[in-house]
Amino acid sequence: MKKILILLLACAGLAGHEASSAPSALVEQLAAKPFADLPGKEGLMLLVTYPPGSEDVVHRHDAHGFIYVLEGTVVMQVRGGERVTLGAGQTFYEGPDDVHVLGYNASRVLPAKFVVFLVKNKGVPFFLPTP
Repeated sequence: MKKILILLLACAGLAGHEASSAPSALVEQLAAKPFADLPGKEGLMLLVTYPPGSEDVVHRHDAHGFIYVLEGTVVMQVRGGERVTLGAGQTFYEGPDDVHVLGYNASRVLPAKFVVFLVKNKGVPFFLPTP
C-alpha cells in the first residue's frame, strides 16, 4: 500500500487555532480505480488518521466525498453547513463545490481514524487548500 504523509498544516491553521502546535494528518491511499463507464472520473479511497489535536486547513476536494468514521471523534463543517461532531460509525458528505472549513480531531489524547471515498476528476489532486 502506498502511504502518503500530507502536511495539511504547512501553510496555516484554522482561525483561532495555533497551526504550529497541531500535528498533521497521516493519509494512506487504500485504492484508486478509473471508472470505465464515467469517462474522466475515478474513485479514490483513503484512510485518514488524525493524531491527537490534529486539524486541517481550509480546503476542498473538487469531488463527491463520503466519509465514514472508524474510531475516535472528529468535528467537520463545510461552508454554509452546520458543524457536526462524528463518532465511530457515523458519516459525512462533501460535494464538489463544498469548502471544508472545519476538520479536526476532537480529542487531545486519542487518535481518530476515518475512511474517505472520493468520486473525482482523474488527474486532479484530491486535496486543494482554499482561502
